[in-house]
Amino acid sequence: MKIALLQMTSGIDPLANAAVLTDAVRNAASGGAAMLFTPEMSGLLDRDRARAAASITEEASDPVLAAVRTAAAEHRLWVQIGSLAIRRADGRLANRSFVIAPDGSVAARYDKLHLFDVALPDGERWQESAAYAPGDAAVVVDTPAGPLGLSVCYDLRFPDLYRALSDAGAELLSVPSAFTRPTGAAHWHVLLRARAIEGAGFVVAAAQTGVHEDGRQTYGHSLVVDPWGRVLLDMGEAPGLGFAELDRQVLADVRRRLPVLQHRRPIPPVERLA
Repeated sequence: MKIALLQMTSGIDPLANAAVLTDAVRNAASGGAAMLFTPEMSGLLDRDRARAAASITEEASDPVLAAVRTAAAEHRLWVQIGSLAIRRADGRLANRSFVIAPDGSVAARYDKLHLFDVALPDGERWQESAAYAPGDAAVVVDTPAGPLGLSVCYDLRFPDLYRALSDAGAELLSVPSAFTRPTGAAHWHVLLRARAIEGAGFVVAAAQTGVHEDGRQTYGHSLVVDPWGRVLLDMGEAPGLGFAELDRQVLADVRRRLPVLQHRRPIPPVERLA
């Protein structure tokens, strides 16, 4: 099955970002893809939280979500919006991923569980939890590519989430991201390949790239990795649309030859010795 990944440089104007996304839906469909994957924060990437606040709405009013749902229905395409900033009913924000069915309906939602609160060696600091609330559920949804386990960016560093997703039947793991350049150069490829190998499944990671309007820089290198850990697609640093073929026979062969999922056992309590 053919899938498409959008690698983009989201800016501070949601309507401009929505235009990029709807063009990608059209081009993915015309390119023969059955499903399109987009990065984290596809609708708005703005580190100025006061300025961004004016553009963040509740889900029902979000113009980017509405535009993508309309485009998905028009072109009869499955779409995973990597994530959007959504205002919750309690006033907190959610970093929320959406899976859109070909009729434009929302097939699944997932709120990012692990929030990026770090101080990097180069002086870069991020405090996602200052504005965003973590999710409270892991999600697997059926798609034409197979059962899809949802995650977002910093979730990648927490393998227990991916074990839970594969235990729940996920054959494809999505990791939409806006990785920083330092962390991306150090860890992006190795972590994505590890998640594919551990879960004996495909990994699809659509990423932000380049220098953004708000001044941040992201790593790019949107990847598709097969269950043996082989990189099927690496989009480098240029924005654009990429395509990859997912061969479900490869998944079946890997799981038969190396049945790690069948060999998993509950982890007993750790005995800590002095």
